[in-house]
Amino acid sequence: MTTIWAETALLPGGWADRVTVTLAEGRIASVVVGNPAPAGAARVGLLLPAATNLHSHGFQRAMAGLTEARGPDPADSFWTWRRQMYAFLDRMTPDDVEAVTAWAFLEMAEAGFAAVAEFHYLHHAQGGVPYADLAEMSARICAAAAQTGLGLTLLPVLYMQGGCDGRALVRGQDRFGNATDRFARLLDGAERHAAALPADTVVGVAPHSLRAVPPAALAEAVGLRPDAPLHMHLAEQVGEVTEVQAQLGARPVEWLLAQADVGPRWCLIHCTQMERAETLALAATGAVAGLCPITESSLGDGIFDGVAWLGAGGRWGVGSDSNIRIAWAEELRTLDYSQRLRDRSRAALATAAQSTGRVLAEGAAQGGAQAAGRDSGRIEAGRLADLVALDRTHPDMAGRRGDMALDTLIFARDDRQVRHVWSAGRHIVQDGQHVARTRIEAGYRATLARLLEA
Repeated sequence: MTTIWAETALLPGGWADRVTVTLAEGRIASVVVGNPAPAGAARVGLLLPAATNLHSHGFQRAMAGLTEARGPDPADSFWTWRRQMYAFLDRMTPDDVEAVTAWAFLEMAEAGFAAVAEFHYLHHAQGGVPYADLAEMSARICAAAAQTGLGLTLLPVLYMQGGCDGRALVRGQDRFGNATDRFARLLDGAERHAAALPADTVVGVAPHSLRAVPPAALAEAVGLRPDAPLHMHLAEQVGEVTEVQAQLGARPVEWLLAQADVGPRWCLIHCTQMERAETLALAATGAVAGLCPITESSLGDGIFDGVAWLGAGGRWGVGSDSNIRIAWAEELRTLDYSQRLRDRSRAALATAAQSTGRVLAEGAAQGGAQAAGRDSGRIEAGRLADLVALDRTHPDMAGRRGDMALDTLIFARDDRQVRHVWSAGRHIVQDGQHVARTRIEAGYRATLARLLEA
């Protein structure tokens, strides 16, 4: 058993001081408030439920900083970036994907995430040729999770066409493509590889988008694992909305709500192009909005209507998506600042009872856990022990208690405050550094050097 004693901790009922949390078999066995630190306990300053990074493409971490020069197109956009991404990924081998993803997972842990939902669509070799093991790339994602100890929800992605009109996949995209029967076999293979990981590992299903999956195949994908998490890109770009309207006769959110039984196991990624009525209708389903504010800013996606979504009781979480920068606090800050800039307001997401930082930290922890099918997100007995301990000794934290401590952390500090992370009880970050950093960093450096020379 592991015992943690926190000077202060955020519990489901609010803030508490002198909190003893006991872990056993990956879960929280007990939470006791008000006692002195037991002998041998790990003593920490501020203890929070750790968030799950609910949307990641691990391999894209190797592209960070490589797409900021303007190309030949007069108007650079998401669509021009996407072509650069396809060209880059077409060089990557399974060994490369494992090394880059392990580094991304390490950085997630050091940023304060205890788990990740990996939206995994890079399945095949160059030219779309399947590996001997159809789920070879899924095996590499599982190996990266094994190296880091980060909790994993693996989301194999169904990708079938280049657009709503059924056009063929282009070079690069062909490494994603599967018909539904082959995808079902790939999903079975992914589950076999995931079975070697700890018991908190989850496998879900991810039809990529309305652009990449035709309606009949979407219905088939939804039924493949009816109790598992289901993630899907939705309404990210204006061009996407226009294409879906032209081919399917309705806006993406409107069409999906009319055609599918959307509910709490669904996580809809981005949703930056929703009208107010769509926002309210989707929030009412209990689905999670998967927000990636840093990537959405980088790609010029648009601004999610967080004020209306939270006002309607919508669930949400954050992900690092393209992994151009992996930073839990910055994702939350960017989300809030986008609301302020759009509405020319301040503290746009705060409530009468909770500050902005409290709303952000609790919302991301609980919504991320729901999206990942992960029994975490709260510090209470029986939950998975996904915990993050933050340093309170920095001068900026002096005198900050309760919600004000979270406000200071998110808006005045950054992820350097992260001292310890437990993922289902695995103590993967200790004194601010991942326990396997030296080895994983060396592998990433060698891989990146080779990729950039290609």
